[in-house]
Amino acid sequence: MSSLGQLHSAPSDEAGTSTSTLWRAIKAGRLSAAGASGPRLAGRSIFSFALSGSAVAGPLEDANAALQRENYATALALARPLADHGLAAAQLVLGVMYGGGHGVPQDYAEAANWHRCAADQGRPEAQTILGVMYAKGQGVSQSDAKAAKWFRKAADQDHAAAQSNLGLMYAQGRGVAQNDAEAAKWFRRAADKGLVEAQTILGLMYVKGQGVAQNYVLAHMWFNLAAAQGGAGALANRDLLARMMTPAQIAEAHRLAHERTTK
Repeated sequence: MSSLGQLHSAPSDEAGTSTSTLWRAIKAGRLSAAGASGPRLAGRSIFSFALSGSAVAGPLEDANAALQRENYATALALARPLADHGLAAAQLVLGVMYGGGHGVPQDYAEAANWHRCAADQGRPEAQTILGVMYAKGQGVSQSDAKAAKWFRKAADQDHAAAQSNLGLMYAQGRGVAQNDAEAAKWFRRAADKGLVEAQTILGLMYVKGQGVAQNYVLAHMWFNLAAAQGGAGALANRDLLARMMTPAQIAEAHRLAHERTTK
């Protein structure tokens, strides 16, 4: 019989998997921001979220095209006037550019300023990144309370990474009163949107009966859903948990997972 202690609460870094929002993530300074680990994002995909849902036209559309080509000088020249005139999407772009040092010297304080401008206009991506920066004390004075505040604003807008981060704050009692049930609620919302890290954590909570009633079938289901998206830790958890389940329970877990993926 396998020990529950063998179950992973995070993917193994040694195995080459990405660090993510899991039980030890806050302490290690690894929080999800707009679907990536922390405010410093890299590669062409770093801006895909910045302009999503925006009415991109004219200079902003041209800035987006430049970003996709990694022509940061052009993108900066086009985005800055728009940001100066208060366009939230352009402010978010500048925040990411300064946070990652893309076409400009890396400057977390400048990044935080631009993210705050966009966050004040209600952009959930900027609110999430700003929350990460407060949690890590990056470009701002470290404050768990402010981190939780910004995560909540984005989470209330149904932003999955913010919901998972807020779940972590409740799980750890950082910036909010420790509350496993509240943590599970926010992890479930992020898990329902397909966030692998939240699915993995929620599976672990069902294994342990932490914030939820212990339920191996639901734990297996969440691990299975995360594993199907490439979650190595979730895959290992699922296979270890299966050794402690009956064939009927495993079949039910597979049925539930199938129902979720075919909705």
